[in-house]
Amino acid sequence: MESIRRQNPQAALMSLEAEAASARGGFACLFSTTDEYETALITERRAQGRYTQQRSYWPFVLFAGCALIVTGTVLLLA
Repeated sequence: MESIRRQNPQAALMSLEAEAASARGGFACLFSTTDEYETALITERRAQGRYTQQRSYWPFVLFAGCALIVTGTVLLLA
């Protein structure tokens, strides 16, 4: 890239404007509204499996454990 000192001021200004326009183009948003963005985001996350409900047996295990403790306590006190 040439040094700015070697270019005339008009050419340097045009070069900077072209680079600025190019840089702004990189920040263009693909979505026109936030609703479109959020819909695409949720769709992508569902495709990744983030919103699936996971099966957990911990509530059943805890209930069974508490039931055994209560039963044992009742039998000991009777």
